Amino acid sequence: MKTTTDRTTDAIALEDEHTAHNYHPLPVVVASGEGAWVTDVEGRRYLDCLAAYSAVNFGHGNPRLIAAAREQLDRITLTSRAFHNDRLGPFVTELAALCGKDMVLPMNTGAEAVESGIKVARAWGYRVKGVAPDAANIIVMTGNFHGRTTTIISFSDDPDAHDDFGPYTPGFRMVPYGDAAAVDAAIDENTVAVLVEPIQGEAGIVVPPVEFLPELRALTRERNVLLIADEIQSGLGRVGATFACELVGVVPDLYLLGKALGGGIVPVSAVVGDRDVLGVLQPGQHGSTFGGNPLGAAVGLEVVRMLATGEPQERARALGAHLQDRLVSLVGSGLVAVRGAGLWAGVDIDPAIATGREACEALMRRGVLAKDTHGPTIRLAPPIVVEQADLDWAVDQLEAVLAELRG
Repeated sequence: MKTTTDRTTDAIALEDEHTAHNYHPLPVVVASGEGAWVTDVEGRRYLDCLAAYSAVNFGHGNPRLIAAAREQLDRITLTSRAFHNDRLGPFVTELAALCGKDMVLPMNTGAEAVESGIKVARAWGYRVKGVAPDAANIIVMTGNFHGRTTTIISFSDDPDAHDDFGPYTPGFRMVPYGDAAAVDAAIDENTVAVLVEPIQGEAGIVVPPVEFLPELRALTRERNVLLIADEIQSGLGRVGATFACELVGVVPDLYLLGKALGGGIVPVSAVVGDRDVLGVLQPGQHGSTFGGNPLGAAVGLEVVRMLATGEPQERARALGAHLQDRLVSLVGSGLVAVRGAGLWAGVDIDPAIATGREACEALMRRGVLAKDTHGPTIRLAPPIVVEQADLDWAVDQLEAVLAELRG
């Protein structure tokens, strides 16, 4: 009979033997989940404080989302866009309304939404703005993370994402994140868009100056440039609002959505905008076999209806304020900085006591799952359904870990 250690070791060994090593996961093998908690193959429970990088905003096994998926599984799952299906119309109609926009381009993954947004912006530049053929440029930010395709990593300044994958796609200009004056200086007659994360996730939950996005909105309107907000991680309730842009009163020309839009069940993403922008696409110019599939649309529709009540946003706002207060109290006791909004926080471990990875391993041993990024930083993004008592327990574990690391 195998011991519990054997089960974990064997599962990890099997995965490592036959899976490309493009991730460095913590040594835990998750077998099931419910709400904000997951259970490993040995029966140990953990509080999930990553929520699959915000893809599981509404919790593991959310009953409403599971019911929507099960019902659709019994009907039809895929038609392709060669034909209409009865789930896509309601989904895009209600998603457009949630965003205050006219049209939706349904895709699958977040990277596909970003790539699609880039294509739409270029087509708009040539067909509406009148940019010379093949001359369009898009302004991007230092510290950005928008996906892993070859075009997207072409404008990444993260060596792990960027190096040794060239030749790179041209047409992008990088400026410092949070510096609207630098964006203004970089815009020329061939600029078609500014692509920005309202809060940078992979960079460590970096919140820009409060005036940054409003200044971007003003100058892009003045210079006839599209503002594209990548809300793939920050959107759909995570920050205590439907979109992080709402926190500073900004409405972009295009929203890029993903992750939580599929409810943690299926990959669903979308580009959402008004007809004068998304309407530049014509049949045959862009597509996806699975984009807009009935199963994804059914789950996405239920996600939109949950968000339309405002309840997830309010919950994330209230619980997030509590979480931020608890975390800030640890600054000076092993933490050197806390950043974030709603139920999304980046905490910087004092590099004199540990790396982010070491702190995450110690948290895992105490039953809390979190993920490090860029050296000393840990990201915390529990499902919105988390209970306040569970949040307090998680912060207590972090406090204990910091005490252990300080010796």
